[in-house]
Amino acid sequence: MLSNQRHVFEVPGDVAYFNAAYMGPLLSAAAKAGREGLESRAAPWKTTPPDFFSTSERVRELAAKLWGASADHVALVPAASYGLATAARNLPVEKGQTILTLADQFPSNIYVWRKLAAARGANVRMAARGANESWTDAVLNALDRGCAVLALPQVHWVDGGRLDLERIAAAAREANAALALDLTQSLGALPFDAAAVDPDFAVAACYKWQLGPYSTGTLYVAERHWRGQALEENWIVRRGAEDFAGLTNYADDYEPGARKFDMGERSNFQLLPMVEAALSQIVEWTPEAVSETLGAFNATLARALEEAGLDCGGAPDRANHYLTAALPDGAPDTLIPQLAEKNVYISQRGPRLRITPHLHANDDDIDRVTGALATVLG
Repeated sequence: MLSNQRHVFEVPGDVAYFNAAYMGPLLSAAAKAGREGLESRAAPWKTTPPDFFSTSERVRELAAKLWGASADHVALVPAASYGLATAARNLPVEKGQTILTLADQFPSNIYVWRKLAAARGANVRMAARGANESWTDAVLNALDRGCAVLALPQVHWVDGGRLDLERIAAAAREANAALALDLTQSLGALPFDAAAVDPDFAVAACYKWQLGPYSTGTLYVAERHWRGQALEENWIVRRGAEDFAGLTNYADDYEPGARKFDMGERSNFQLLPMVEAALSQIVEWTPEAVSETLGAFNATLARALEEAGLDCGGAPDRANHYLTAALPDGAPDTLIPQLAEKNVYISQRGPRLRITPHLHANDDDIDRVTGALATVLG
């Protein structure tokens, strides 16, 4: 397990920030990299052609370590929706087939499939789980041979329920269904092995559990889709793009692997250095250690919340980095803003409180959270 890491975050001592599933707290190193990136952008004469490529390749290498893949499998994207739209463009869905999602899944992994289904005469079905049923069981029970695509997360964004993607992937292959994943609520805080799961496409925005800035993300693309269609055609993903003087020698060939799926202006000189700093730290910690450490912390936090009268039961398959509690009877509609006035930050999703600290959280924060809840709930 890791020791408390508050010293590497930009979280003040009087703030109990337990809302990483909403937006991850920024690392001091990432904030510094962002400031330096902005300063460099103010002096464009210092930016050389190799700078358009070097940081993006370092980020690709770091992200590949989280995906459990090679850098050739990784594309740089601005959002989960961009990566999922790429998946939707490249996966075959025929009339009458089904795209399987989860009930109450995050909208970015719903709307794109609704649009595709409407265009192809297919349908979207949401797998809902019954009492004491895992999300994995719900998916496996809903999967049949009419399913074309399973569009799923690794962790449900509302209750933190974890899906056994290796079991699901094996069943999907048997049913000849593709697998498109949104790992925004897990990559960086939970181990993932692309070789074992073998998704067709998998995307993760960087601003949550990868502790990066907004408008950044990475997309895993299986080798079988490297010849697929990108959402856009930009110059920097073509072979020979490093030769700025020869850019009008138009090239039809792409850079190797999944690079053809990179977003335009991927070289963002303000944001990419922040992503590099954040991913470097997570790779050093390892997702396994992050998950283990947050699991132990959340177990302590859950006991404290239970003692304060909250019910932290719920998802039997909850991921280590998630904690939820049933919204108490009589809780005010203004619960979340009242807690924020006391420098305590959590989320409400449906009838449950979502409580998601990162490695900055400490015992003083637990006291602050439980004390504020006791005061607000009376």
